[in-house]
Amino acid sequence: MEAANPETRIDAYIRNVANALDQIEREGVKNDIVEIARAYLKDSIYYLSRGDQFNALATIAYAEGLLDALRLLGIAHFNWSKTDDLIRRAQNKVFVAGTFEIIHPGHIAYLRHAWTLGRVVAVIARDSTVRRIKNRDVIIPEKQRLEVVSNIVYVHKARLGYEDDMFRVVEEERPNIILLGPNQPFNENSLREELMKRELGNIEVVRFNDYVDCPLCSTTRILKAISNRFNQG
Repeated sequence: MEAANPETRIDAYIRNVANALDQIEREGVKNDIVEIARAYLKDSIYYLSRGDQFNALATIAYAEGLLDALRLLGIAHFNWSKTDDLIRRAQNKVFVAGTFEIIHPGHIAYLRHAWTLGRVVAVIARDSTVRRIKNRDVIIPEKQRLEVVSNIVYVHKARLGYEDDMFRVVEEERPNIILLGPNQPFNENSLREELMKRELGNIEVVRFNDYVDCPLCSTTRILKAISNRFNQG
């Protein structure tokens, strides 16, 4: 494996802390120190997403120190991952796509899971594409949706898709993984067949199945709730 650049190495440290906190959460350990470490993790992800490597490294180092102290005191039990394994994962490019019209918890869960698999490239559907697929006019225009998704810390790069060929952007980005959302109407096998035709058969196609169930985890539900609220008057 080639030597990792500083950004990739810091990214691996961040992923290591995230993995440790997931183990601690599954163990059921909850205290102020864990929450402080989680806050440092969020800060580090934010700093790295803005290109501030110095503060990203400093904050993730604080988080590592806090978690190591909890482990040494026997308060929390977890294992650190091998840095080289995390560097390899951080070098993966993970392709996600969607309308991302009104951001809700389901979107965040989807993008966070993509982030755990590698560096996220989010493709935003064009207004004309949304109109054709959903048979309605888009509420939030494509450039505004692009700006919002670009500023979500789990996303390393956001770009608009194409109106004519959904696979064209895949050919340009050459991801390692295509991650489908739980409700996206695509058949994994059909996608794999099309990728093979385009000599992109080395791309792994997986689906994120952890559907987030909340009252307004759907753009359609949100729009309907807004309409109902205003029509009551």
